[in-house]
Amino acid sequence: MSELGNAAHVTLPLWPDGAPDSNGIVEAERVENEGWYYSISVPELIVSLPSPELATGAAIVVIPGGGYEFASMENEGYKVAQWLNSFGVAAFILKYRMPNGHCDIPLRDAQQAIKTVRARAQEWGVDVARVGVLGFSAGGHLASTAATHFDSNLTRPDFSVLIYPVITMDEGYSHGGSRGNLLGPNPSPELVARFSNELRVTKDTPPTFIVFATNDTCVPVENGIRFYRALCANNVSVAFHAYPDGGHGFGLYGPGTAAEWPEHCRKWLAEMGVLTTNS
Repeated sequence: MSELGNAAHVTLPLWPDGAPDSNGIVEAERVENEGWYYSISVPELIVSLPSPELATGAAIVVIPGGGYEFASMENEGYKVAQWLNSFGVAAFILKYRMPNGHCDIPLRDAQQAIKTVRARAQEWGVDVARVGVLGFSAGGHLASTAATHFDSNLTRPDFSVLIYPVITMDEGYSHGGSRGNLLGPNPSPELVARFSNELRVTKDTPPTFIVFATNDTCVPVENGIRFYRALCANNVSVAFHAYPDGGHGFGLYGPGTAAEWPEHCRKWLAEMGVLTTNS
């Protein structure tokens, strides 16, 4: 175990030698609303390791939402990392670059995060075969993109957890802000199809846990239904929890029945063998 295990959080550059491309954002990064980070042009990976006595070897790249405009780092990042650490999962919060007209850049950051965790697995006490992604809202779209657009075993997550995720770019069911910020105001049908992740599912898509509140008026639950159906059609293991209330953006502990998702997720991770303790 690295000395990072004794630190609450350690922030690392995602691309130590500099990113291979730019999203073109020149204004200074700023923080609003108690943890919403805007104008992200320099991506980072925040490492949060569990205590050695709890560590299971499992790892999750946590991807906050924010409509591809900002990253909700507190509600959907740091709090989630603390929860994962509490039952032995190493958390790696991804502060990814906003697309700003460059739709491939968030995915490159997500893939780099997954590769980084695997490359430094021994240092961080991580099992390279138990590295997953967990994303919220637009971060759920990015997590599902990582789960359906991987280019090698190094970038393929072993499982995915999607909380009120944007899945489709179909204008009738997508989240308008996420769609516009990622694809631009007038995307081609080909671009819409490319980032409608329900169309990208194959038998190699990793097992998935999906959460929605059916009264979500921001991201329609149809997003989850479409992904669930695509996973079932390809014989991919999936758990889909649609709670009757909770709305959108509730993070780790939502109102009403949506507050039950963290415990359901922990049990699913255990059932999937993700929480098997290292020997």
